[in-house]
Amino acid sequence: MDPATLLTQARQAAGLTQAAVAAAAGTARPNLSAYEHGRISPTLAVASRILNAAGYELSIAPKVEFREVATYRGLPVEVPNVLPRLPVEKALATVVLPLSLNWSDTGRSFNMRNRRDRAWVYEIVLREGTPNDVLTYIDGALLADLWDELVLPIAVRDAWNPVVTGEPGDREVA
Repeated sequence: MDPATLLTQARQAAGLTQAAVAAAAGTARPNLSAYEHGRISPTLAVASRILNAAGYELSIAPKVEFREVATYRGLPVEVPNVLPRLPVEKALATVVLPLSLNWSDTGRSFNMRNRRDRAWVYEIVLREGTPNDVLTYIDGALLADLWDELVLPIAVRDAWNPVVTGEPGDREVA
């Protein structure tokens, strides 16, 4: 995400005006406007100060990359290098899976606050999901919490086990 979008989204999410954020950050309002419109780029220190004034912090997160792991049936599974995290409101939302994931019960809503619904969604996404599906529906901390309860094919569990537990899978995938 570019700095202009980041600063604008943070300020708008906080429900603040440019004048309020600029004053709290010790930055002139015309400068904040120029940052938000991409006419000039703030230094990291300035961007951090502006984000803090809006109630956010500048941080880094590992880049989630996927690799395809073959399973014994020949159907590949997409596995990330690190567990993705979702914002709480998204991780615990009510979702309707797309037809590509939930073809047998189309239109069903899953309440991700409900442990059984969340487990059901996670089982479907880990077995059949694309990288985009994983990034949309799977929260790494909630996955780790459910890991021992999920009903997954052995090959899928073995493919995901290293990233979830930090330890290699128990079985070789043929």
